[in-house]
Amino acid sequence: MKPNRILQLLAQGKTPIGHMIIEFGTRGIAKIAEAAGLDFVLIDMEHSGLNFGKVADLLAWFKATPVAPIVRVPAIEYHFIARVMDAGALGVMAPNVRTAAQAREVVNAMRYAPEGNRGLGLATAHNDYVPPKVPDYLHEANRDTVAICQIESTMALDNLEAIASTPGVDVLFIGHFDLTQSMGIVGEFENPRFVDALRRVAEIAKRHGKVAGIQPPSAAKAKVFMAMGYNMISCAHDIAVYSSALRGLVEEVRKI
Repeated sequence: MKPNRILQLLAQGKTPIGHMIIEFGTRGIAKIAEAAGLDFVLIDMEHSGLNFGKVADLLAWFKATPVAPIVRVPAIEYHFIARVMDAGALGVMAPNVRTAAQAREVVNAMRYAPEGNRGLGLATAHNDYVPPKVPDYLHEANRDTVAICQIESTMALDNLEAIASTPGVDVLFIGHFDLTQSMGIVGEFENPRFVDALRRVAEIAKRHGKVAGIQPPSAAKAKVFMAMGYNMISCAHDIAVYSSALRGLVEEVRKI
C-alpha cells in the first residue's frame, strides 16, 4: 500500500503539514496539494457537500501523489469509516469523540483483527485492485493508517485520559469552534480557559505517546500551537485560503 507521509515524518521527529478540503473536490486538487508541498489533506464529509463518490474520486487522484489523504467522516459509524478505508483513505478523522468507547468504535471500524473488526473486502480500490498477500497486508494496513479523534467538547476533555490511552488512537485533534461552544465561550480563542484546554490536550497526548493536531488560521498561530506541543498542523481549509487570497487581491486592484 502507499506509504503514509504522516507516519514517515513523525518517525523522523518532524511535523506533518496539511490542509482541509471542504469545497474544492476537483480532479486537479491532488496535484495542486502536491505542488504546494503538503504532507496530508483532510477530506471533509462532515461540513461539506462531498458525497462518497466524490471522496472516492479524490482518494484515487491522491494516489498519484505522496500526499496522504485522510477523510473526516460525518459520524462515528462503521459504514462511513470502513467504506472510506476501502476506497483508499490512509486514515480517518472522527468528529466529536467524547468517550473512550467512541474512540474504540473508530479503531474497530478502520483496523483489521486483532486490532479491530474491519471487514475484509480485498482486491478493491485500497489494494489497487490487486489481491494482496494476507496476512501480511492486514498487518501493514493496521500499522500504516492513522486514527484521529477530534476533541471538541467538555465531555471529551473530562474523558481525555481515557481517550488518549485507547489502543489504536494515534492523534488527538482539536475541533476549535465546537470546543469553545461546548465550553460556553464560542469563538473566544484567546480565552484563558480555552488556552488551558489546548495545553492540556497537548500534554496528555504527549504523555500517552500520541500526536496532538490542530488547524491554525495563520503561520503565527501555528508557531504558538507548535510551541505548546502540537505536532500535526492543518493549514486552514480551502474556502478560507481562497477567500482570503481573492479578497486581498481584489482590495489591491481596487486601490490602483
